[in-house]
Amino acid sequence: MTVVDPDTKAGWVPEADEESDADGTEDMPLSMRLSIADTLTLGNATCGFMAVYFTTTGILIPHLTGSEETGMARHSAATAVILMLMAAIFDLFDGLVARKLRSSPMGAELDNLSDLISFGLAPAYFVLVYGMVADDAHQRVSALAAIVVLLAVVLRLARFSCVTLKDGMFQGMPSPFGALTVVSIVLLELPFVPTLLAIIGVAWLMVSRVEYPKPRGILAVAMLSWIVGAMGLLAAWAFDAPGGQLLLQTGCALQVVLGAVIPLFATARRVNTFRDNRREARAAQHP
Repeated sequence: MTVVDPDTKAGWVPEADEESDADGTEDMPLSMRLSIADTLTLGNATCGFMAVYFTTTGILIPHLTGSEETGMARHSAATAVILMLMAAIFDLFDGLVARKLRSSPMGAELDNLSDLISFGLAPAYFVLVYGMVADDAHQRVSALAAIVVLLAVVLRLARFSCVTLKDGMFQGMPSPFGALTVVSIVLLELPFVPTLLAIIGVAWLMVSRVEYPKPRGILAVAMLSWIVGAMGLLAAWAFDAPGGQLLLQTGCALQVVLGAVIPLFATARRVNTFRDNRREARAAQHP
């Protein structure tokens, strides 16, 4: 507020107001202040966007222009997947930091939007480009599979915002795990039909009601170790290290196996829980 001195007719601003205007914090609503967790979330989104960039410039454009530099395509594919892995690390740590410190009121929305870029758009685009550059792939069918992946992530994230589950569990395959599984399927270089069916299967798991444990404690450490190891496998493959191809295929196969085995364990656990409840009910009826 400006106050006019009646003697000098000059305006002056109280010192407290000057300090508030200098840093701009008084007029800034709380919902617009980013926390440390929000910054990590934005790093997630940035990695997802750069994964799309490297997929375009290093794989799609050389293919469309007739370039025969297969080494550059390998490096770009590895870089794109490594960026998705880095996005998963950011996604892992922003939740941990938000629980330890604080998150802004828009933290949940930022997280969903960033996940949509890194684990929805980026892997779906990777599948789309695969359908354009692979020799035995069908471009239109691959485009349809890419749309299925993208919509599965959209539906999964929307349901996550609306449905309240018991603590420590996700409903449906988490989008970072699903994205990495989709990319692993593509990197395995299987025939087109098995690749397509596996990708659609992962999309179905993301929108299913299968319960997945949240990465906390030892599980979070295991997940982080797995991601770092996958980065090493991708780097070995990108630089054509001895046995790099075999190591990459082994890592991708393990990722796909994990994606298939976890739902089986979850289903078996639900069946056992159902049976135990029925036994307890019967025992209560017949003492």
